[in-house]
Amino acid sequence: MQGTIDGFSYGLVTPVVAYLMACLGGALGLRCTARSLLVSNSWRPGWLALGSAAIGSGIWTMHFIAMMGFSVAETPVTYDAPITFASLAVAIVMVGVGIFIVGYRGATVMALFTGGTITGLGVASMHYLGMAGMRLSGTLEYDTPTVALSVVIAVVAATAALWAAVQVRGIAWSLAASLVMGLAVSGMHYTGMAALSVHLHDAAPGAVGDSSADLLAPLMIGPLVFLFLAGVVVMFDPRMVMGRPDWNRTPVELGRPAHPARTSPQASRGGAGRRRDW
Repeated sequence: MQGTIDGFSYGLVTPVVAYLMACLGGALGLRCTARSLLVSNSWRPGWLALGSAAIGSGIWTMHFIAMMGFSVAETPVTYDAPITFASLAVAIVMVGVGIFIVGYRGATVMALFTGGTITGLGVASMHYLGMAGMRLSGTLEYDTPTVALSVVIAVVAATAALWAAVQVRGIAWSLAASLVMGLAVSGMHYTGMAALSVHLHDAAPGAVGDSSADLLAPLMIGPLVFLFLAGVVVMFDPRMVMGRPDWNRTPVELGRPAHPARTSPQASRGGAGRRRDW
């Protein structure tokens, strides 16, 4: 017997809020990725790690906010806590691998392809591991072609988002990239859910595990507090906000004389009108 699935029990509330959470995590994470390209190598791992955790927390929170609207009419749905939180670790680690590749290799074709693929697979792995943590009186079944499509969506959109992020063209550019990242996560999630069907057990015991209400506090408090703190870091770093690519580079790297005071006419008159980039 097939179960009756409803993925929108609360109408548009859960998909809209879930998408916004994915965009928030993506905006912070991609901005940290862009910022890592403007600092010395000693600071780069910290920014990339912060970005990875922000994106991973954002997509994990997005997934389970969306799942609050999921129900099967014939059986209660609960969640296994260890598997549920293991999916968070998978998201952060796999997204982190992709972010670090792009952060250190830059916008090369190979780096974007490899980093985007791993990041997209991280999004997909988080989703399906989170689904494996569901407990109900039935068996989850998936349509293979639709599952494959969901993974392709995640990989392509994640690659596009990383490409946009490493262009370092200001905060507006990274915000646009975060919208793409939000589409990657949301599109992958709902495509994956479209592949799902539930085969009910004829005489199965009641589902065991933590209920949605039990998971609500850590879902909403833990990751949101982290995203808030990451947002504070972004807001109080002016270089992060402005996204100017000429910070932390030498005059030679920027194509200007190494000693403008010796070549500039204004410098010979006491430095009046000298251009300052810091």
